[in-house]
Amino acid sequence: MDPLISIRLDQPHRAYQAGEEIQCQYQVDRVELNQLQAVEVSLLWYTEGKGEEDLGVHYFERNIPTADDPDIRPLKQFQATLPGSPLSYEGIIIKIQWCARVRVFLQDGSIYTHDQAFLLGKTPVAQIVQP
Repeated sequence: MDPLISIRLDQPHRAYQAGEEIQCQYQVDRVELNQLQAVEVSLLWYTEGKGEEDLGVHYFERNIPTADDPDIRPLKQFQATLPGSPLSYEGIIIKIQWCARVRVFLQDGSIYTHDQAFLLGKTPVAQIVQP
């Protein structure tokens, strides 16, 4: 059975402005403690569309079991101030998407990823203008 990864953002509408604080809660379930190697959380943007895809990481944190915190499955949270750019964008040729990402690494080498998309800024959706 695959791990269950939950992500919750503090804004139910999942829309933020540049310079705003974002808070994210995450939790990993359906995995035994001894199977879990690490959990990585990040805020990132990526492009989709024509040409090469690009990716930029704004925030990153890696959690591993330690003597002080042996169980990294329970609910945790992080927060970060969002940057001024790039803003979310849905164009004709390219799309810029922001997300909170949780990656779970198991002892057997398996990696599981879950993304929660959000918008940064209020850039209008591009439209083709007819002459």
